Amino acid sequence: MPGPLIYKTQKFSIHDGPGIRTTVFFKGCPLRCKWCHNPESQSFECGPGQTGQEWPIPALVSQLEKDSIFYEQSGGGVTLSGGEPMSQDVQYIAALLSELARKGISTAIDTCGYAPYENFQAVLPYTDLLLYDLKLWDEKLHISLTQVSNERILSNLSRLGRAGVKICLRLPLIAGLNDHLTDMENIASWLEREQVRPVFVSLLPYHRYGKSKYAQLGLETPDGLAPPGQDRLSELRTFWQRRGYKTAIGGAIDL
Repeated sequence: MPGPLIYKTQKFSIHDGPGIRTTVFFKGCPLRCKWCHNPESQSFECGPGQTGQEWPIPALVSQLEKDSIFYEQSGGGVTLSGGEPMSQDVQYIAALLSELARKGISTAIDTCGYAPYENFQAVLPYTDLLLYDLKLWDEKLHISLTQVSNERILSNLSRLGRAGVKICLRLPLIAGLNDHLTDMENIASWLEREQVRPVFVSLLPYHRYGKSKYAQLGLETPDGLAPPGQDRLSELRTFWQRRGYKTAIGGAIDL
């Protein structure tokens, strides 16, 4: 089964879930985050200077299982990322995850949450962990900076949490934008009201690694964005720890 475009596979990744992982990056995302560090992943098609190819599932699984020994020894596995995996052909995604699970490889999906809930239902039987991004609490700000509302994202998160899905909540943080304690208090209170209990909270400070890609792609370069300072990051980590959550700064997860 051919499928959506994959523009990169990254081996020995330690920032996309627990253990040593291989991350599969799909092209195409419904969001247009102002701080996106993978702008080449936004379009579902290949533009000038971009790469991407279809992978039949048997060939892709064969490639991914070459590092099974590292997954087993570290408690790692394969993470689907992007772009947005849940906006791809869900039959392909489900079949890929099913085959990886059949091979005994642990699976995770890194998602922005902006997809039909039925897509999540299709893949959950073969998915061990969701790395679920919640980018901005304020809906108007979310629309302004990502071009979509966060209503569907929150609705899906609530339904997934109530269904008992194992979730790592990932909070991208930009200084002065979404790193206030009031943002964290609003999110934590909402989680409590919705009876959603993530197994981990990852605090992801903004980085500038993808900034040079914008000029290469002929896109407007993001400006005026910075990561929170270390004192603020420590304060936010302490906030979540006091709420009883396992928490870390960065994408590494210790479950």
